[in-house]
Amino acid sequence: MNVTSVSMRAGEESVSDTRLAVPADGDRIASTIVAAFDRDPAFRVFFGHGADFAELATAFAGAKAAQRTAMSAVWVGAGGDAVALWSPPRGSADVPPVEVDLPSDVGARLAAYDEIVDAAVPTEPHWYLGLLASHPSRRGEGLARAVAEPGLAAAQARGVPAVLETTNPDNVLLYERSGWRVTAELDDVIGLQVWVMQIDPS
Repeated sequence: MNVTSVSMRAGEESVSDTRLAVPADGDRIASTIVAAFDRDPAFRVFFGHGADFAELATAFAGAKAAQRTAMSAVWVGAGGDAVALWSPPRGSADVPPVEVDLPSDVGARLAAYDEIVDAAVPTEPHWYLGLLASHPSRRGEGLARAVAEPGLAAAQARGVPAVLETTNPDNVLLYERSGWRVTAELDDVIGLQVWVMQIDPS
């Protein structure tokens, strides 16, 4: 599962407190992700519109945060109000299992989405931006760009692309303004439109 909610614009200045996440950041990371993705098309397809949305989304986000933190691939900023969950190139780090207890229908939707999207992602080594979020109360401050930058720099240093996907059409133009390009557009992925995007090493 690699969906992305973004609030970043070309020319935003970075903030200085971006750092690698530690396990103690897990609850705050999950809280920021759920707040940022409250109206995200994919999260609503995965976790529904019922009273248990926050519980399910929080469990998922917390499990993903724990996995990527163990891989030293999560950056936080602004006291946890911004977060970027990356995956380093396959084979470059051990991938801990995602331990999360979700209803079978939710798990089935996540698995179906991942299977289709993974097939559209480049097979060459790359850094993958799985979740990028800034708290709605802090949007417009350049936080998303700041926490995304270390992963982009790691990809550049290794000479490999950075890759992401988004289900929010408003994000596509924002990413394109920051140097990303669309490499695949997928229709009706469990009812979602998906754009896979890439930024190449310079």
